[in-house]
Amino acid sequence: MLAIITGASKGIGKAVAEAFAAEGFDLAICARNEQDLSELSEQLLAIYPNISIFYSAFDCADRESLLDFVDEVTEQFETIDVLVNNVGLYVPGSIMDEEDGNLEKMINTNLYSAYYLSKYFAGAMIEERKGHIFNICSTASVKPVVAAGSYSISKFALMGLTKVLREELMHQGIKVTAVLPGSTLTASWSGTSMPKSRFVQPEDVANAIINACKMSEGAVVDEILIRPMLGEV
Repeated sequence: MLAIITGASKGIGKAVAEAFAAEGFDLAICARNEQDLSELSEQLLAIYPNISIFYSAFDCADRESLLDFVDEVTEQFETIDVLVNNVGLYVPGSIMDEEDGNLEKMINTNLYSAYYLSKYFAGAMIEERKGHIFNICSTASVKPVVAAGSYSISKFALMGLTKVLREELMHQGIKVTAVLPGSTLTASWSGTSMPKSRFVQPEDVANAIINACKMSEGAVVDEILIRPMLGEV
C-alpha cells in the first residue's frame, strides 16, 4: 500500500507520514527542503525497515514539478492507495491591505497542487477501483479569517474542489475526505507563549485520517472538523 503526502517534512504532513508508516504503508513524500525529507526518511526507515520511501524536493506551486512527481511515483509504485494533499501556504493580511500577488501565490500552492495531483493520481486509483484522497482544508474553509483574506479564499476553493471530487469519483470506488483543522501547533506558531493544550496537535489530525482510512468499503467520512477544545486561538 502506498500513501502520497505533500508538505511532509514538518507539522501535519510529517505527523501523517509517521502515522501511515506505522500502519505499514510505503510512502511517497515531497516538500521544498530536501534535507528535512532525507532526515525524515532515515528516521522512519530505522523504525520501519520493511517499508519503502520515495521523496522529492520541489515547490508544489510549480506545475511542471508536480507532474514530474506524478510520473516518478507512478513509475516506482504499482498502486496508489492514499493521497494526502497537505501542502499549504499561509500569508496573513486583509484583502484591502495585502500586496498584489498574494492571492495567486496561495491559490497556486493551496488549490492548484491538490487539483493536479488529485486529477492525475486518481487515474491510477480508478484503474484499481479503490483509493482515498484527503484534502487538508481548514476551518477557514467554512468561516473566513478576517486577517487572512486570500488564505481563506484559497481554502474555500479547496473545499469546493473536495466536494466536486467526491461527486465525480464516488462511483469509481474512490473516497474523498475534507480535513478541517483549527489552530494546530505547527511551526507557524513557533515562539507562542500559549500552552500546548490550547491547540490541536498534528498527531490528532494524523490519527483522524488513519481512522477514516479504516472505515468499511461502503462508508466514507466526508468531512473531519477538528477544533481546539477551548475555541480558536
